[in-house]
Amino acid sequence: MLFYSIGIYVLQGIYRCAGFFKAKAKRFNEGRKGLWARLEAIDTRGRWIWIHCASLGEFEQGRPVIEALRNQFPTHKILLTFFSPSGFEVRKNYNQAHLVTYLPWDTPANARRFVNLFKPELVILVKYEFWLNYLQALHTRHIPVLSISTILRPKHAVFAWYGSVFRKVLRTVRYFFVQNDETVRLLQTIGITHVQRVGDTRFDRVIEIARQATPVPLAELFKNGEPVLVAGSCWREDMDVLLPFINEQKIKFIIAPHEISEEFLRWIEKSLHGKTVRYSQAEVMTTLPEAQVLMVDQIGLLARLYRYGEWAYVGGAFGNGLHNILEAAAYGIPVFFGNRNYTKFQEAVDLTRQGGAFAIDDFHSLKSEYQALHRVENYQVACEVNKAYVAHNQGATEKIVAFCKTLLTP
Repeated sequence: MLFYSIGIYVLQGIYRCAGFFKAKAKRFNEGRKGLWARLEAIDTRGRWIWIHCASLGEFEQGRPVIEALRNQFPTHKILLTFFSPSGFEVRKNYNQAHLVTYLPWDTPANARRFVNLFKPELVILVKYEFWLNYLQALHTRHIPVLSISTILRPKHAVFAWYGSVFRKVLRTVRYFFVQNDETVRLLQTIGITHVQRVGDTRFDRVIEIARQATPVPLAELFKNGEPVLVAGSCWREDMDVLLPFINEQKIKFIIAPHEISEEFLRWIEKSLHGKTVRYSQAEVMTTLPEAQVLMVDQIGLLARLYRYGEWAYVGGAFGNGLHNILEAAAYGIPVFFGNRNYTKFQEAVDLTRQGGAFAIDDFHSLKSEYQALHRVENYQVACEVNKAYVAHNQGATEKIVAFCKTLLTP
């Protein structure tokens, strides 16, 4: 643990230095200024359930469990923590949590101080957030910890030659609710058998979104009964593929870029041949139905926008990693994405094998796959595959909450 804690202090120093050059690191550092003063000014009396997420993607996995626990245990308080500013800044006003905050750095003193402050009755870690000093502090106080939507791969530090300290501390976790069979097998190789494969809670979340999503009137007006491709979470590398495709096609497009900076939006608009309208300006556009592209320059709408598509394109795979394709698949429409960085996402691998999703190389590959879907039988198969896949994999939240009931009293 000593070397791990030294590594945390080193990482803390790296972030402080990076804050002078990187905007995200700067937000990360500024968000933690005065953090302890804010935390210790809070009335922490009550019965706390603590859920920790690295960032926004993990929050979406934890969200169905948070809301189910809030319903099942109304007298408990929900403490939601984030490591990354991209999660905290978007969800800092999330109304299903009693407190949303950054997690203080995982030093031994911070971990003991934080756990002693809130004294949670239950802790839930989402996906693969394993902060060893926090886990040790929780174990010392005999506080049960669950890991949900867990997914591990052979290259994870816990399985490395230097990972003995990780393995020792992970054995203190009460139960692992994991996404796939590989994670079950990997945990068993290090002597952890309190594991159940329940799948990914995101399936429950996207089903709920699709079922309860309220209409987006401007998108409905833009669609005007015509076929639409919804392109979500797109980076510049995705737009390099999409732009020539959009300029060649006669269908309509809703584009929700991952980054909505003015510079990026203007670059996209200048590259498009057809009429483009920004969502923020669409309300006053009487000619909105005549536009070819609706540019979404607001966050929080994408999951509801996929309902207006006959096809979807999800960005990120040409860069650091594919974004959430389940939000689109839940509506039973074919999904395209880049082919460079998607294989670590089980749903993307499964759906490409089954014929509901398509990993494309470039503009020509996208055009080819799109044209193949003009055959009615191909399109219907893709739609049915995606719809059935999402429906088949629901239910993880119910199993996790049932286990929580054995650890909590009303």
